[in-house]
Amino acid sequence: MNLLNSTTPSTALVQAFRRTLRPLVRLMLASGVTYPLVSELLKQVFVEVADREFGLGSKAPTDSRISLISGVHRKDVRRLRSADQAIEEVVPDTISFGGKLVTTWLTDERFLDEEGRPRPLSKVRVPGEQPCFEDLVESRRTDIRLRVVLDEWLRLGIVHIDAQDRLVLNTDAFVPQAGLDEKLFFFAHNLHDHAAAATANLLGSRAPQLERSLMYEGLTDDGITLLDKRARQLGNRMLQELNRLASEREEVESKSAAPRHRFTCGVYFYSEAAQSAVPKVKQC
Repeated sequence: MNLLNSTTPSTALVQAFRRTLRPLVRLMLASGVTYPLVSELLKQVFVEVADREFGLGSKAPTDSRISLISGVHRKDVRRLRSADQAIEEVVPDTISFGGKLVTTWLTDERFLDEEGRPRPLSKVRVPGEQPCFEDLVESRRTDIRLRVVLDEWLRLGIVHIDAQDRLVLNTDAFVPQAGLDEKLFFFAHNLHDHAAAATANLLGSRAPQLERSLMYEGLTDDGITLLDKRARQLGNRMLQELNRLASEREEVESKSAAPRHRFTCGVYFYSEAAQSAVPKVKQC
């Protein structure tokens, strides 16, 4: 099937869209987002994508062409193009700054133990002791108070305080446990990039992106619990290693004049009741 030249969507393609939309619609309904709002939002996105990515050569597409390929009425196309309602990804300050701090904690030898793991940090400097959380914060910014960062990280569940009154990193990657804005950022960012990788692979417009999964049916609760725990261990190990490598490359390439790129590499694990009791395995 050539998706680019197809004039009529195949049954398999429509079923794929239907299945993909279900969890999103579930979140919308749970959040009070109704169909009329989504309908208008879809109009905006159809016009935006058709305008940006489906021109003819170097010529900008006309309202008529966008209306033809998107199915959005030309009157709405004209209205939406003039409004320029495209929304760019905005990283919340908590994540922008906090992500850099976590990266430093995971990669800077001053804040690692003998096995290369992030060690617990005392809150403030103590003469003769190892670098502390105050040193970590000041390694990235000197214009922000330690208490502000600490209170926010405790609220988000990024760190906890141990019995020795030291700060311990709760996860091996920056994943806030609270804070709606932060959760929504990762929700949109991660789903977008996963879907973008899968879409690029289907369209064949570039070299294949890494987008693999392993699927089993017929496991018990005990089996799922075991596999979930192991997936977290292996996933965190992979993300730690990529984090170190990316941090090293960022420093090495900081003075290069070459064009810049971004990347996302993620891990997820999902389970639910199986529709069939017959054990199956598939890798794709």
